[in-house]
Amino acid sequence: MPYTFQPGAIYRMPTHFGPSQSPRQGPDGQRFDWSSHEFEAFNLFFRSDAAALDKIVPPGFALLDDPVVTLSFGYLHNLPWLAGRGYNILGARIPVRFRGAKDTAVGSLSLVLWENMADPILTGREELGVSKIFCDIAAPRRSGGKVHCEASWGGFRFLEAVFEDVTEVDPATKPADPGPDTGGNLLHYKYFPRTGQWGEADVACVTLTPPAADARVKSAATARGGFAFHRPHWEDMPTQFRVVNGLADLPMVEMLGASILTLTGTFDLYDQKVLR
Repeated sequence: MPYTFQPGAIYRMPTHFGPSQSPRQGPDGQRFDWSSHEFEAFNLFFRSDAAALDKIVPPGFALLDDPVVTLSFGYLHNLPWLAGRGYNILGARIPVRFRGAKDTAVGSLSLVLWENMADPILTGREELGVSKIFCDIAAPRRSGGKVHCEASWGGFRFLEAVFEDVTEVDPATKPADPGPDTGGNLLHYKYFPRTGQWGEADVACVTLTPPAADARVKSAATARGGFAFHRPHWEDMPTQFRVVNGLADLPMVEMLGASILTLTGTFDLYDQKVLR
């Protein structure tokens, strides 16, 4: 007799072995205790060109105010849903406004989020609609008062960043992000192609990640930051060369600084929702 799906349980392929585990669902269906989780974020901010950013926003979106691009390396430690393991991320985002048939929202549009582990990529793409893809992201390297971050794919190093002149600040009195206020919201364009009908969408919608209710900044610092993209040819990164070169093509009009944050909170994104 074919199996049946448990009402209210989260499934991903393969569905044949029961509900799937993720940040939002433990082995017994429970939510996790995130009190020991810690997230280090190394952020770079630069002002770009509004016309260039307009070309990469999806339907229903418009650029918000100042065209500030944020590049962020992140290092997640002691994740409860991975039984204490962690992984690393690299993202790019821009401030936008979304206007749908029913909903409106202001937030940071996640252009791409690289991760160095398959499991969070799958859970984030399928369940949340985040534009996640894979790359290798080394742990931050600290030397001579500087912090070095880098990302590569198949041995091709496509982004390097450096943080120096690090100065501890009080996050309550000095904002760490010089871009427009987006209320801590993240916006995503979820797209899956329709099998066998290439060029058509099976899913094309907008999802919203609101800020975690219990998010807390444990420490904050400003820094002088710099970065360099290394442009790949198709042979270097066959499935991602357009992504990297698209980001590298964005004009860097003015470097606005950098920040280093250590965050805690419940980041299971259980309250993720679709905007219409």
